[in-house]
Amino acid sequence: MLEELVKIDQDIFLYLNGLGTPTWDGLWIYLSRTLSFVTIPIYLFILYYTYRSFGLIKTIYIVITVVALLLSTEQLSIIVKNSVARLRPCHDEEISLLVRNVRNHCGGKFGYFSAHAANSSALAGFFSLLFYKKNKLILLGLTSWALLVSYSRIYLGVHYPLDIITGLTVGTTLSLLYIFLLKKLPIFKSSYFI
Repeated sequence: MLEELVKIDQDIFLYLNGLGTPTWDGLWIYLSRTLSFVTIPIYLFILYYTYRSFGLIKTIYIVITVVALLLSTEQLSIIVKNSVARLRPCHDEEISLLVRNVRNHCGGKFGYFSAHAANSSALAGFFSLLFYKKNKLILLGLTSWALLVSYSRIYLGVHYPLDIITGLTVGTTLSLLYIFLLKKLPIFKSSYFI
C-alpha cells in the first residue's frame, strides 16, 4: 500500500515537474523565495493592516505569536524530515535523471515535508482567520500566494506533491492552534475574529 502511494506520488510529481518550461522558470524561482519583491510587500501589508485593525500593543502580541508559529512549522519540518528520511526527488536515484531541477540546486537531502508549504500556509491560515470576518479578500489573496509558493517547490524539482500536501496541512493546522491560543490571551478576549 505504502509503495503504491509512493509510486503515485512520484508519477504525479514527474508529470507536474515536466510541465515546466524555461520561459516560466524565472517566475517560479522568484515565487519560491522567502524574501522578494513579492513577499516583502505582502508582509508589510499584513503588518500595516494588523496595526490599523488592532493597534500597537495587540500587533506586538500578534507578531510574537506569528514568530512562534513560523518557528514551530520550521522546526517540526526539520524533525520530520530527519525522522522520515524520504529523499527529495532530485536526490532520489530512482527518478533523479527524470527530474527537471530548475536551479541545479536540490537543497537538503530529505524533503518530507515541505517547510515552504508549511510556513506559507501557516502565515496564510493565521492571517486569514484573524481577518476573516473583517476582510475575506485577505483569505483569497494569502491562500493563492501560499498555493503558488507550494507549487513552485514541485516545479523546481525539490518536493513531491505529498511533501506539499503534508506541509499545507501542518501549516494550516498550526495556524488554527495559534489563533486559538491568541484568543485565550486576556488582551484579545473582546476582539472580533473567528
